[in-house]
Amino acid sequence: MNDLAKQIPVLEGVRPDQIPFDKLFAVNGPVILRGLVSDWSLVQAGKLSPDSAMDMLQSHSSGQPVGVYIAPPATKARFFYNDDCTGFNYQSKHTKLSEIFAQIRESKTNPDRYYYYMNSLTLDNCFPGLREHNDLVFDHELFSNNQPLSKVWVGTESIAAAHYDVPSNLACCVVGARRFTLFPPEQIHNLYPGPLEPTPGGQVITMVDLKNPDFEKFPRARQALDAAVVVDLEPGDAVYYPSMWWHQVEALSAFNIMINFWWLTAPAHMGNPLDIVMHAIMGVRDRPEAEKKAWREVFEYYVFGSAETPREHLPPAIQGALADLDNDMVRRLRATVKNKLNR
Repeated sequence: MNDLAKQIPVLEGVRPDQIPFDKLFAVNGPVILRGLVSDWSLVQAGKLSPDSAMDMLQSHSSGQPVGVYIAPPATKARFFYNDDCTGFNYQSKHTKLSEIFAQIRESKTNPDRYYYYMNSLTLDNCFPGLREHNDLVFDHELFSNNQPLSKVWVGTESIAAAHYDVPSNLACCVVGARRFTLFPPEQIHNLYPGPLEPTPGGQVITMVDLKNPDFEKFPRARQALDAAVVVDLEPGDAVYYPSMWWHQVEALSAFNIMINFWWLTAPAHMGNPLDIVMHAIMGVRDRPEAEKKAWREVFEYYVFGSAETPREHLPPAIQGALADLDNDMVRRLRATVKNKLNR
């Protein structure tokens, strides 16, 4: 790890209704917000005891079964693939929250305990009313038509392998200690991403065990770790990081809760760019190198370069998809792509 962690901006004394979003966005990297949610009722309950936090969550439970991953002791809390990568090293099921909490309580003193991980539970659906005293205010103009999605992450110790998300993220450590190991997007080349599917949580993950890296098998992982930023959070702290930053998330305590807020920075009609990547794998990757080089220039011209360049010499009436996209043009483009794929 390098000294970048010492350079991460740290904001102290920020209130949940006074988040300086312009400052966060200007950094284009991780920002720590110490004590941002220290007054949340769930944080206060967790400081009393893990049982108090469980009781508060249980009191707000919708009663619907929740998804949980259960990993055996040998995994050492690393939720990952099995040995031959044909499946996962944990089991998943849906059950009552009260049953999961009972199992966590019963096993907390057992050195050979199983690990429990409830990930990405939708706050309002799973815990109605909890938001009333455990929320942030998103009053920046970016959120005028794009309110963040709130998720809850609950369980014992766990390690979620490094992955990236399309949304930007503001993650709040509520109960237990949590460690984020963050990598800028360009480190994808050194993180040895796994298969596009199946994936443990819906996102491509690194195949490197970052806590015990095998540098013979993954030599470029040294470069990734040199670029890594490590952020340690205590209950009440939060960390912001932008879209596409890789992050490994470790829940370090016997019982942990995190609430995060995800938001997209692009219009919803753009969808998931990974769909385009998969289409490009099918249509471009295996062409001759000379053709691939030519197609790289085409993508640079139409996609990654200035939107003005391909259309500045064309009359507006014939710009078509090269013009600024509106809902009608998006629908037409989708129909065109769908028809071409179905041929």
